[in-house]
Amino acid sequence: MSEFANIDKYPFTICPLSAEDGGGFLIEYPDLPGCHSDGDTPEQAIVNGRDAVRSYLLSCRKHGDTIPKPSSPAASSGQFRVRMPKSLHARLVAQAEREGVSLNMLMVTAAAHIVGRHETSTARKRPRSGRAA
Repeated sequence: MSEFANIDKYPFTICPLSAEDGGGFLIEYPDLPGCHSDGDTPEQAIVNGRDAVRSYLLSCRKHGDTIPKPSSPAASSGQFRVRMPKSLHARLVAQAEREGVSLNMLMVTAAAHIVGRHETSTARKRPRSGRAA
């Protein structure tokens, strides 16, 4: 049962879903092919994602499949510094205030949206394989 202690150690990505895809947020686990879930908010996607990981691991155990070990982040600190024109910075701060979020959250959401759009368009070009949880 020790693999279940590692549920929170599996890295994941979260990206916003378009209205066309039902809205909300998609969570995917690169170490667990086909393991994904979603939620109305990023927080709900994480809760639902934990259930998906649990189901994935139970399925591996049931079918005698090897349980993948969580990968470790490749020297990623989760931080980077960006220089931009003061006018752009002011516009971003104003947008964050209008949305009632921090500038950091606005930028993370925007980055996740861009990456998600790219990954979604790439995924549509190739068939998905693996176990769905």
